[in-house]
Amino acid sequence: MTQKPAPIREQTRSVVRSLLARTAIELFAAKGFDNTTLDEVAAAAGVSRRTLFNYFRNKEDLALSGLDEQGELIAARLAERPADEDPWTALRTAFQVLGEIDMTAERRLEFITLLFGNDSLRAGHTEKQARWQDLFAPHIEPRLPDSDHRTLQARAIAATAIVCMQAANEEWVRLGGQADMFDLYDTAVQAIRRPS
Repeated sequence: MTQKPAPIREQTRSVVRSLLARTAIELFAAKGFDNTTLDEVAAAAGVSRRTLFNYFRNKEDLALSGLDEQGELIAARLAERPADEDPWTALRTAFQVLGEIDMTAERRLEFITLLFGNDSLRAGHTEKQARWQDLFAPHIEPRLPDSDHRTLQARAIAATAIVCMQAANEEWVRLGGQADMFDLYDTAVQAIRRPS
């Protein structure tokens, strides 16, 4: 029996993981996160519960799995920005990768509503975004003037940008998706950066 090369296995695993997560999000949106069991997700995806646990630790991990991928995509886009670009402009451009993710506005609205409407998912979301800070800060730090506090400043900028994006997401949901997400993000950032 021939084994598939590692890159193909990893790519297959990623595709299956994505399909399982998508199935789960659809069920969570239709029935509610708390009212949906892992057995129902497995059945809808046509896999066993055991297979589901090969890809995800628990129900929260299943619902929030896309956030890890999003953080990595944003960090990769941030790393591609010109070295002399200021951190806020670089972050704004990097965040635009979120708009390129293959998800309809309706589905995005369902997902974000689900995310912010459940306490355990909201807590998990906050934890995942704390990891984003670790991903972004190393790409921000070289853009700042050399100082003893440059690492702290980079982490603070990353954390603030993430909170501004979260505030924009929440406002977007409040408006029923009838606004431009990045205009809302810009408004949030302007509120933070406005000179007193």
